[in-house]
Amino acid sequence: MKETNKQYDFIVVGSGIGGLVSSVLLAMEGHSVLVLEKNHQVGGSLQVFSRDKVVFDTGVHYIGSLDEGETLHSIFKYLGIIDDLSMKRLDDDCFDLIRLPDGSTYKHGQGYTNFKIGLLKKFPEEEQAIDTYIDRIRAICKEFPLYNLEVEEGFSYIDKPELMSESAYEYIQSITRNETLQSVLLGNGLLYAGESKTTPLYVLALIVNSYLKGSYRMENGGSQIAKLLTKRLHSLGGRVLKRQEVISANYENGRIISVNTKAGNEFYATQFISNLHPRQTVGVFGKENFRPAYRTRLNKLENTVSSFMLYLSFHKNSFPYLNYNMYSYSQNGVWDTVEYDQNHWPQALFICTSALKNQGEFADSLSVMAYMDFKEVEQWNSTFNTVSNSSERGEGYTKFKRKKEQQMIKKLEQIFPDIRKAIKGVYCSTPLTYKDYIGTDDGALYGLKKDFNNIMHSKINSKTRVLNLFLTGQNLVFHGVLGATIGALVNSFNFIDDRYLIDKINNLK
Repeated sequence: MKETNKQYDFIVVGSGIGGLVSSVLLAMEGHSVLVLEKNHQVGGSLQVFSRDKVVFDTGVHYIGSLDEGETLHSIFKYLGIIDDLSMKRLDDDCFDLIRLPDGSTYKHGQGYTNFKIGLLKKFPEEEQAIDTYIDRIRAICKEFPLYNLEVEEGFSYIDKPELMSESAYEYIQSITRNETLQSVLLGNGLLYAGESKTTPLYVLALIVNSYLKGSYRMENGGSQIAKLLTKRLHSLGGRVLKRQEVISANYENGRIISVNTKAGNEFYATQFISNLHPRQTVGVFGKENFRPAYRTRLNKLENTVSSFMLYLSFHKNSFPYLNYNMYSYSQNGVWDTVEYDQNHWPQALFICTSALKNQGEFADSLSVMAYMDFKEVEQWNSTFNTVSNSSERGEGYTKFKRKKEQQMIKKLEQIFPDIRKAIKGVYCSTPLTYKDYIGTDDGALYGLKKDFNNIMHSKINSKTRVLNLFLTGQNLVFHGVLGATIGALVNSFNFIDDRYLIDKINNLK
């Protein structure tokens, strides 16, 4: 069945933030744009769900670079959504709290001044190491022009392999022998799945710097970002169609002319943009259209680890609202928790309360994340369950989830001894949940892993071998809302002059 013979300028496959930002940028330049989304809800990792009249974020729990004048704030301002976002800024003196196995806690403050002050209170003898760390983070961030909304003639965002091939873990070890300070500086590594053997220093720098430049929670959930971008796209004449999973493409003379969806529709466009994982993109658009060497390289690339998420709703006025995030560790070696012993799981937790409009003294919910290897749920890999395609995974899977929930709550009791009294409802998601909703083959948290040992091997270009197929999203530069948004800028430069666009964004600062 042909849904329409309309010819769009662009079809964007997937409505994650990379796809939505790319769509709005192109629509602002007068192009006709259609976004096709497989789920019942737009936004990718910005999706939310509701239980016990409580809204839970599925993937994005706080966002950086949102202070006025910072990169993400400036892009959102240009896109026309910043004034309508309902946000709560985390505490100046502590947006992240690092809790080590002995129960000691350490604050990461917002802004480099507060960050240094907080660390010096616990490590007064380590001022030189702290200053060295701060200077190095700032220096690395200056090496990436687009990260700072600048354009450098002839510069590609991945043109400095010597800079990108430095180990984050080894660098931290080189500036201080204080193992506690090392753990504190690496303590929010769950933001980027930090691993001692692979994570590059530039990934740490770009992500940590962004959170120091304005960390915020989205009040009543991060889906508002996706909703506002969708509304903006509609105002510009674009369309977003949900429950339209793209399953194949049609070609003429080496170019894509249309895509087919699982619902039986066919959509036509001149250019196509994929917000899917690169391996998914090859599968959807036909592996025969990509060089064997490219397919082989993609298949060899590792994804980042997946996660188990625990969601707790609380009885009224029973648990305090925490205007900061907590990273809690049960073992020394905070970057050795991605590969874990199942008998001692979980060894690392990310913990946060959600923010409401007019947030009061008490929280209505808590979200907790722990690393989880996909192998733990692989026996149910043949199942599929989403709102738009619901099915059961069986009793064994339910027992697995209940066991993991209780393991996690026991860990939480070590931090919050009376938490069970506050709990109203218990819910969870596993790597299978992320696999089904987001589409990565193993539920990866942050897409493809960046490895300092061979950084060019994980280089993903926005242009593909197919003449009118391009990539957007987190796998181009780095992950997260800021990383995927910058990836959308990289994608847009295929169609919009980079200096022209960056000047337009900066002129609104």
